Amino acid sequence: MTAPQTGTERRQRLKNLREAALHRPVLARHLSNGFNGRWSRRQWVQASLFATLGMLVASIVPGFDVTPVQGLQGTRQSMALTLPPLPVSQSEATPGDSWQVVRVQPGQTLGALFQQMGVPATTMYRILEQPGARQALTRLRPGTELAFDLPLDGPLRAFRFDRDNDHRVELTIKPDAIVENVIKRPSETRTVVASGEISSSLYAAARKAGLSPGAIATMTGEIFQYDIDFTDAQKGDRFSVVYEQIWREGERIGTGNIAAATFTTGGKTYSGFRFEHEGKVGYYTADGRPLKKAFIRMPIPYARITSGFSKARKHPVLGRTRAHQGVDYGAGTGTPIHAAGDARVSFVGWKGGYGRTVVLDHGKGYTTLYAHMSRFGKYKPGQSIKQGTVIGYVGSSGLATGPHLHYEFRIGGVHRNPLTVTMPPPEPLKGAALAAFRAQTGPALARIQQVEDIMYAKVEPASEPAPAKADKKA
Repeated sequence: MTAPQTGTERRQRLKNLREAALHRPVLARHLSNGFNGRWSRRQWVQASLFATLGMLVASIVPGFDVTPVQGLQGTRQSMALTLPPLPVSQSEATPGDSWQVVRVQPGQTLGALFQQMGVPATTMYRILEQPGARQALTRLRPGTELAFDLPLDGPLRAFRFDRDNDHRVELTIKPDAIVENVIKRPSETRTVVASGEISSSLYAAARKAGLSPGAIATMTGEIFQYDIDFTDAQKGDRFSVVYEQIWREGERIGTGNIAAATFTTGGKTYSGFRFEHEGKVGYYTADGRPLKKAFIRMPIPYARITSGFSKARKHPVLGRTRAHQGVDYGAGTGTPIHAAGDARVSFVGWKGGYGRTVVLDHGKGYTTLYAHMSRFGKYKPGQSIKQGTVIGYVGSSGLATGPHLHYEFRIGGVHRNPLTVTMPPPEPLKGAALAAFRAQTGPALARIQQVEDIMYAKVEPASEPAPAKADKKA
């Protein structure tokens, strides 16, 4: 048993404990031991560890301060959400409320489409038996619209399709019969102006301006073919066209006639206006002169000339020197040959060294001859034909060394050079016809002028202010 300590011993023990506590190493003192103004790598690691622990504690502890609220009482409200609409075929079976319009996809057949809509093939065959239905429905093009009246529970009630551009057919399907209702589809004609400037090609510029390929062909091949060589169209040339657009139910379905057109090239503007005179439709200049010339100089467009008109030439077959009273155009066998002008067919047949020959009488003493054909066109002597009609095809019949066309132009029976002869000018409009022409074409010309003034308006450079005059000294 240990003896109780005296007061002196207790005081000595407390003194020893205090001295031991003063000499005990602590973290702060340990961190500062050996500090010379720069932290060691070990000190940096320890400081980073304590900083990370402090941030972690600060982020976790506040979460324990939230006291869950139990038993909150409040008013509950419900909100109706809009659901996607049901397919038309699943809507109520009320007549007229379940039409489904579908578009024919590329490669899709009528049978596949009916199967897709859940309509039996027997119903499809009944529809095809209707007048005009088979022709319209068996030649479906991609994008064609067909409509099915399908109730929720029941067979097909009605079917709708377009017989042509102007008529829509609606078939009501009954168990014992099909009732047809043909609906006239009204269309609207709008007159618009398209204008453009050539940057790469005429075709590209015209398509960009909204012209259809048919309208471009009319402008180049009918209106301006006698005055402009479009193969030489250059950058900066421009055109304007007044034409008809055909609209139906807000959709443009086609184009109509060109009422007027202008083409500016080489600093000169050519114009053409559509006008009907004496039952014939043609294009005229602004002063009422027909754009269509009485004759075209080349019966074969873009053909090469192999022998020109001359007073003396050695014949390649006979070997004798004699006049060549026509122009030879070299072309491949079978190339179409066109009538140089409106005419009556005077002769068709074999004509000595000319071989297969056609002679046309254009009236007023003008005749043309076409020789060495391989075969003739579809016409008979005495028949009237239009300018540009194919009267035959290039060949080498008669005295010919190769396929070509021998073309002669005669005035009063005298041979003339078709490449240089002055062609007779067309008869201009006169009197009442001219007055009607001007009244009809005036608005079209004004619309073209208005559009071009906007599109091709020249921006005048801003004028610089005149320099101030210096004050004169007295």
